[in-house]
Amino acid sequence: MTTDHTDTGRAGQLHHVELNASDLTTATEFWDWFLGALGFERKDEWDDGRSWENGPTYVVLVQAENAEPSFDRGAAGLNHLAFHAASREQVDEITAGVRERATATLLYEDQHPFAGGYYALYCEGPDGLKLEVVAPE
Repeated sequence: MTTDHTDTGRAGQLHHVELNASDLTTATEFWDWFLGALGFERKDEWDDGRSWENGPTYVVLVQAENAEPSFDRGAAGLNHLAFHAASREQVDEITAGVRERATATLLYEDQHPFAGGYYALYCEGPDGLKLEVVAPE
């Protein structure tokens, strides 16, 4: 478990991301699978939230106070989160998992896996957040 929150050797690197969920149970199922497939491990769990870590970076998921989904990636603000994959095979495995889930949607299927001009998965999670998983060259 990562405990050093003041490591100056990591200056400029992403520390954590906190996401609000309209339905914590549904979102936890998806994020537990998705982040687990990317090598994250469960970090903490409490009544209204969960977290997962991978090295010095962690993702937090909390129950939104206003549970009405309202994410709009076309509006000002966050558009998507992109993750490194270990291989094209990992991208393919995660893509297969997205296709099996009712809470996720594969995006740009007609251009998959080169929708961005490189080998990647683009999908939408349970609350509409766009996610990308990028394979190495």
